[in-house]
Amino acid sequence: MRAYVFERPGTVDDAVRRAGSGTVFLAGGTTLVDLLKLEVMAPDRVLDINRLPLRGIDATGGGLRIGALERMSDVAADSRVRRGYPMLSQALELSASGQLRNMASIGGNLLQRTRCGYFRDVSTPCNKRRPGSGCPAIKGENRMHAVLGTSGSCVATHPSDLAVALVALDARVQLRGRDGIRTVELRDFYLLPGETPHREHDLRPGELVTGVVVPDLDWAQRSVYLKIRDRQSYEFALSSAAVAIRRDGDTIVEARVAVGGIGTRPWRLPAVEQALAGRPAAEATYVAAAANAADGARALRHNAFKPELMRRTVVRALLELERTR
Repeated sequence: MRAYVFERPGTVDDAVRRAGSGTVFLAGGTTLVDLLKLEVMAPDRVLDINRLPLRGIDATGGGLRIGALERMSDVAADSRVRRGYPMLSQALELSASGQLRNMASIGGNLLQRTRCGYFRDVSTPCNKRRPGSGCPAIKGENRMHAVLGTSGSCVATHPSDLAVALVALDARVQLRGRDGIRTVELRDFYLLPGETPHREHDLRPGELVTGVVVPDLDWAQRSVYLKIRDRQSYEFALSSAAVAIRRDGDTIVEARVAVGGIGTRPWRLPAVEQALAGRPAAEATYVAAAANAADGARALRHNAFKPELMRRTVVRALLELERTR
């Protein structure tokens, strides 16, 4: 680990003012500290923001606002989240370990870096760490890597479970910078790698995530997050699906479907949603709709199973939702 300046700003304005090139924010530290130890990240300055007033889970006129410093375990256990947005609680509880969830923040979860082994090994090239150095995962070990949203520069999978559920719910992220406050749709906040995989978010220099707003969606009370992984706990997704359905009797009126473990960012599936709308809520409908889930997928040598796994994950999540009626 390289030496850096450590500071504790007392206000949000102070934190934003001090932030600049070579500065990172520290919340729970469950990702950042690992990357500092590995020297994947070597900032000049670390700003501890845990004293800032960025906590709270509050009902708003348009839904639920979750402060960026709320801990994952607290959000998962909140009765309003469990009752109104069960897919969020499920996504959080299927993430990491209990100890990490007690420390990790919501803002930090959304900004966590990929678990690609080449990214975390500073002895190998990586376009995310060192733009232009190459992506050895394309021809190397890529079983856990993405099949959607990839480019010739990067095939790393986005790691967050929570982000997948939030994207399905049309959540927005609130940001504070020197130019003031702005709100961005979470699905637009994450950038495709293209030729610039080191730019992962629409986050301006010195900008701080202050909260997440989840829209009021009464039928999100019937939602599910399903995660498929190599082992039952403390493992990242091979495939996951966040689904919610609004029905009129046995007819699907509207659906929300997003997948994780598959793309370079949380991946919404509008073609699947459209194929579900107006159809009967039945397994045959789900199978037919999920056939569209892997449109545009580009498999690599070791992850050619992922498109079919994604389709099956979506079907299984929809069937599980039926069982929760």
